[in-house]
Amino acid sequence: MSGTGKKTVITSALILFGVNILNFYDRHVAGALTEPIRKEFHLTDTQIGLLGSVFIWLYAIVGVPLGRIADSASRKKLLASAVIVWSALTASAAFAGSYATLLISRIGVGVGEAGCAPTATSWLGDLFPAQQRSRVLALFMLGVPVGGALSFFFSGPLAQAYGWRVAMIVAAGPALLLVPALLALPEPRRGASESVATSLAPGSIWTILRLPTLWWIIASGVLLNFCAYAFATFLPALLSRVYKLSLASSGVTAGVVYLLGGVAGAILAGLLGDFIIRRRNNGRLLMASAIGLFTAPLGCFGIFPPGGSAFAAFVFLGLTYACMSSYYGLVYSAIQDIVAPTWRGTTMAVYFMAMYMCGASFGPLLTGRLSDFLARRAANLAGSNTVTETLRAIGLQQAMLIIPILSVALAFVLYMGSRAMIADMQPREAISPVA
Repeated sequence: MSGTGKKTVITSALILFGVNILNFYDRHVAGALTEPIRKEFHLTDTQIGLLGSVFIWLYAIVGVPLGRIADSASRKKLLASAVIVWSALTASAAFAGSYATLLISRIGVGVGEAGCAPTATSWLGDLFPAQQRSRVLALFMLGVPVGGALSFFFSGPLAQAYGWRVAMIVAAGPALLLVPALLALPEPRRGASESVATSLAPGSIWTILRLPTLWWIIASGVLLNFCAYAFATFLPALLSRVYKLSLASSGVTAGVVYLLGGVAGAILAGLLGDFIIRRRNNGRLLMASAIGLFTAPLGCFGIFPPGGSAFAAFVFLGLTYACMSSYYGLVYSAIQDIVAPTWRGTTMAVYFMAMYMCGASFGPLLTGRLSDFLARRAANLAGSNTVTETLRAIGLQQAMLIIPILSVALAFVLYMGSRAMIADMQPREAISPVA
């Protein structure tokens, strides 16, 4: 690759990384502002959870046709349009006069953001060969913790100083600044980075749906995203209710958990993923399985830290999030290992639809409902007719234990996927290398 070509590749990767950071900044801003929104509209935790779920339902449904467009049309135009839509709808939440209009604004954000991941991951797959994809996709998926961290860092203090509506407007602006740079990028040819000959024929979606590995990966995405979105939605509230942090302090603390844990997890995934793929074709899924199992005890200690220490909670919550974040670089690159270039956007969209509809959409909603149930149970046990803020803290803390429980199931599913992947990789290995 020439110096100019290498510079173009690096520039493209960095701009796509920036887009993903702002994608998750806007996605997590509602979670960062949970407490002031809850108090203004007098919401239950179930209603707070629904605010995250409606976003995900539209995100998942719209993502499939957008993924197919990403496999056949201009990716940069699609992605630029998506950025404009989700930014405008993020800002519109600042003018919500009721819970219903706030829901509508978050639905619109979901429609816009649905175009980001399938388009960008397909693009990156054509920029980098298989041996480098764990590191590249781990970098791209750093947008999850970095974007979430920045959202928590800025939204909480802004809301405390100027109100949550101002924080919503501020969240919407930065992504728009990347649109001109995005439109100036050259797009790579589909399949340009492959070291083996691959078919660029249209094919059929049933070709990818017949891969057993993909179904195990989809199941893993359901479990991981249930946990990840419950974590993102209720982490600032957990810190505020249990440890009595202010809105600004809980936001900054949650941001540090996201930033340190997410960066550590992405680095871990990139290094281990690209190391083990040279030794085992299914190594990335095996590694993700082992890390998933390790998440369970860390999560338990993060939610109920030894001695009730806030510092211990901070450390273990950071480690828990690091383990969850390692999933993306390992598993997303495994998807690209088994799917032809012309079907990567569609495959990621199908994967996202399933994992968001069945996992992420229920993570905030069911965790919130469980929190309300456990808070009410705590009130009954205490002989109280009122669910106080202290009882809400108890309910939420107990409800968050669903994260380490599902982490054990995640480890099992990823292990089964690693076993299926050996057979699914054989047809691609039989193709002769490109001359």
